[in-house]
Amino acid sequence: MYDLIVIGSGPAGLSAAIYGRRAGFDTLVLEKQPMSGGQVLNTWEVDNYPGLPGINGFDLGMKFREHAESAGAVFAEADVTGLTDGPACRLVHTSAGDYEGRAVIIATGASHRKLGAPGEERLAGRGISYCATCDGAFYRGKTAAVVGGGDVAAEDAIFLARLCEKVYVIHRRDALRAAGSLQERLFSLPNVEMVWNSTVEEIFGGQRVEGVLLRDSLTGMSRHLAADGVFIAVGIVPESGAFSGLVETDAAGYLKAGEDCVTNVSGVFAAGDVRTKAMRQIVTAAADGANAVASVQAWFLSEAGRA
Repeated sequence: MYDLIVIGSGPAGLSAAIYGRRAGFDTLVLEKQPMSGGQVLNTWEVDNYPGLPGINGFDLGMKFREHAESAGAVFAEADVTGLTDGPACRLVHTSAGDYEGRAVIIATGASHRKLGAPGEERLAGRGISYCATCDGAFYRGKTAAVVGGGDVAAEDAIFLARLCEKVYVIHRRDALRAAGSLQERLFSLPNVEMVWNSTVEEIFGGQRVEGVLLRDSLTGMSRHLAADGVFIAVGIVPESGAFSGLVETDAAGYLKAGEDCVTNVSGVFAAGDVRTKAMRQIVTAAADGANAVASVQAWFLSEAGRA
């Protein structure tokens, strides 16, 4: 039995592993992918993580993993399929068998909903971004296209308009779903152009994005739109399905947990993008890992006091 099992090895999970080992816990990290890092692996350049400006996402993910390994965390590659709560331990069910842990930190993250358009996978991190506040600075003075019609898409376009020479907002309908106040601000910006009733048929480019192929849903006509960057804001999906029957979730499927990362299940904690939170960034995920371990320590002490 492990003192602590961390599910997921993105920034939150690896931070939890480091803090868990520093606290003296026998710590196991379960990761379904061959490499650690989570979504950061798909980021071409990270310029907002303190102390490491300009590092690429792969290198940052590897640094996190190396730190956790040097601290003594044990890693196993396995796809977690479920979690059972017991009186003395939590049983983590995986494709490689079951693991027992006194406490479990769920740090499985969330994934950006994809368009599924040709070129999206190939150019991800090379002009395609799912986070304007993360990557917008790379497009200063350039042309960007935002795809989506909700609050995030409007906020992204407003943010990018401060940096970019031109911003297109591409939406498949003739009206946005974003809050009225956001729409009012967006429509007042002189360098923002709305592209209504349009879907992205393809994102094209060589080594980097060069533009998008659009299809007008009313006329059926297609056209090319030149852009240096494409910001996709069509939703985020939390990786919480394996735990939703046990851990309480919100309407969107995020595990309910505050800044202390405590869930409704004793001994089970949620850290990073998989939990309910306002901001999902590398630095906030890493902070969650530390907070989660602090809560684990407090929980262990409370359990010892009851014994």
